This record gives sequence, C-alpha cells and structure tokens, in this order.
Amino acid sequence: MVLIKKLKNKISNKKLSQKESKVVKVGKIKKPSAILGKLKKVLSPKKIVKNLKLKPTSKKKTKVSLKKKETKKEESFLKLKKVSHNPIIEPSLYSWESKATFNPTAFEHDGNIHIIYRAVGEDDSSVLGYAFTKDGVNIEGRPTYHIYKRFFNYTETGPKIDYLSGGGWSGGCEDPRIVLIDDTIYMIFTAFDGWGSVRLALTSMKLTDFNKKKWNWKKAQFISPPGEINKNWVLFPEKINGKFAIMHSFYPNILIDYFDSLDELDGKKFIKSNNTRPIDHSRGWDSWFRGVGPAPIKTKDGWLILYHAMDHKNPDRYRLGAILLDLKDPTKVLYRSKNPILEPEEDYENNGHKWGVVYSCGAVVKEDELFVYYGGADKYVCVASVNLKELIDDLKKDKEIKLKNNKKKLIK
Repeated sequence: MVLIKKLKNKISNKKLSQKESKVVKVGKIKKPSAILGKLKKVLSPKKIVKNLKLKPTSKKKTKVSLKKKETKKEESFLKLKKVSHNPIIEPSLYSWESKATFNPTAFEHDGNIHIIYRAVGEDDSSVLGYAFTKDGVNIEGRPTYHIYKRFFNYTETGPKIDYLSGGGWSGGCEDPRIVLIDDTIYMIFTAFDGWGSVRLALTSMKLTDFNKKKWNWKKAQFISPPGEINKNWVLFPEKINGKFAIMHSFYPNILIDYFDSLDELDGKKFIKSNNTRPIDHSRGWDSWFRGVGPAPIKTKDGWLILYHAMDHKNPDRYRLGAILLDLKDPTKVLYRSKNPILEPEEDYENNGHKWGVVYSCGAVVKEDELFVYYGGADKYVCVASVNLKELIDDLKKDKEIKLKNNKKKLIK
C-alpha cells in the first residue's frame, strides 16, 4: 500500500511539473517597454480606422500668427496738476466763513500772489475774504475778518427768483474776478440780493491802499441791467487799443464792450448782454458752455481764456477748458482745447455743498508756471498748475474752432 501511494504521488508531481513548464514556455515574460510598444501598435488610430474600414478625417492645419495684436493707443492730453495738500483754504471757526470758502480770484504783485475768495458763514450771506502766498501753493497770511461785504440792502420786493449758488441763500457778494491795471485794482463780482436780483457789479481800490491792508473800496456800481440774471463777466487786465474791455458773453457770440473810462458805468448805463448759453451739439465734454473763469491772461500767442463747461448729457459735472483769442481782436478764436484741463476727481471736489464742481475765478503766471485757483464742491479753495508754454503748445494742436464770433458793442 505504501509503495502504491508513493508511485501515485510521483506520477502526480511529474504531470504538475510538465504543466508548469508549458505555462512558462507560453507566457514568457517580456520587458515592460516591449509590452507598451506592442500596445501602441495595436491601439494605433490608423489600425483602428483600417479595421473599422473608415476613412481617416483630414485635419486642416491652422496657421498661428506670431504678429502682436495691434492695440489702439489711448490719446493722452494735458491736465493741470493739483497740489497734494489741497484744499489750501478751508472754512474756519470764524462765523463769517464757517460754512464755505470757495471760488477764489487772484493777482500777482511784487512777488506775492493775492487771493480773494468767497465765504459763507452762519447768516448764509456771501462776503469776501483774503489770503496771500509767495510760492503759489502755501498760504502765508490770512486775516481773521472779511475784506468786503454787500453794498446793497436785502429787500423782498417783486417776485422771488429760483436762484441758489454755493449755499448763500441770503445773498451777498459772489464769485469775484480781480485785475490790476496801472495802479488800480478792479473787481467785478456777482451781486445777489437774496430775493429777486442777480446782477454784476464793479468796484475798485488803489494798489497803495491794498498793500497797506486799508480796504478802501470804491462804491460799487451795477453794470448789468435790472430784471436779468447775469454772471461770469471779466475785465481784461490791460487796455486794448487804448480802451478798457469787458467780456460779458462768450457763447453763442463773443461779446466785448469797450470804454474810455470805467466811470461811464455810473449805475445808470448798463451793458446789454446775452446769457442764453444754448447747447452746442457739435461738442462733447463742453457742449453746454457755462461761462468764462478767471480774467484773461496775456501771452505772446494770444489771450488765454479758461472757461467752465458741462456735457449736456451729464450736467452735474463742471469741467475747465482753455481757449486762445487773438491779441488785437479778442473776438477771434485761435485755438480751443479738445479735452478738459481740470475735472472734479478728488474728494474735496465732490464732498461739499455741491458735488462734481471745479470753478475758477482766478489764475496767475509766476516764473512761467500757470497757477489756477478754483473752488472745489462749492466749499474749498484749491490750486492746480501747469507750465504755461506746455499748455499753449497743447492748445495749438487743434485749430478746429466752432465758436461764433461777434464784435458787437452795446451800452444802454
């Protein structure tokens, strides 16, 4: 029995070894790289397509352009540079200027730039304050009192007009424009009686008194007629052809009246103007002309005029532009800026009595730099500057002018 059992085990082991040898012979192990190579051949897209008897789809080669995509270059234009510490004058604790200090005018004499600004205080009336600077941007002196106030009485006669400028609802002296001619300082300002009259008035003072801070202003006279609303009139800083010249309208027509003496405006004779200011649909950012800013500045290339305007589609933003007029005939426009040179972009130009306002009444040239003094948001006095030559050169780039000119001279 034991012998038979051993014989059976021997036979069984022999069969198993033969089976194992066959397996080894059939399934001989190859290198992994060889196996991958076979798989690639088997799974080749061409073979698959051939076996399926399908025609391979032809793919069109797309050309990749190495040329850089042309980008439209943005047109750059010149702007005034605002000083970092604007505003340079703010409302103070004094009752006459506690609510607003804005819309400044300015002139230069003996190295000092004199600034006269509009102020509104506790009684909501507008008076004029004073400050001066040597470098154009840092205030070095500012009295604690106002230097000019209304010369007319507040009366509630006739119909009340819908007029409000800078929050001074009870009237007063608004938006002065000042020039120095020979030894006399002349000032045109808006006179609002707080009820039914908005007119232009003219006063003056000797330079010697001004320098001594003796505010001996001459009695002001109305120069615009009653029953009309007029603003933004300017006196040229020197005589033209031997005569004083007052610009009182700019669009649709440039209107300038000439006088042998400003005493002709004695409160009985007035300048008849045109304050319609229609929309010019051919313009963009300045389609709605609002008025001239500071008094004209004389340059070798012409009279430089800075003006306020709006886009009639966005009438809540005042902007400032520039125009050059002919020196001999200032009703002739030579150049006009395509783009605004000053816009309300800063907090102090949008956070005040009225947001989106930059409003200038004064500009001075000192050491070839043009300093523009303006009101921000009907609350602050600010300054911005630019090299005068750069501004003039920029203006000369565009000769396309569409303003109408008129040499009309009227006195009534």
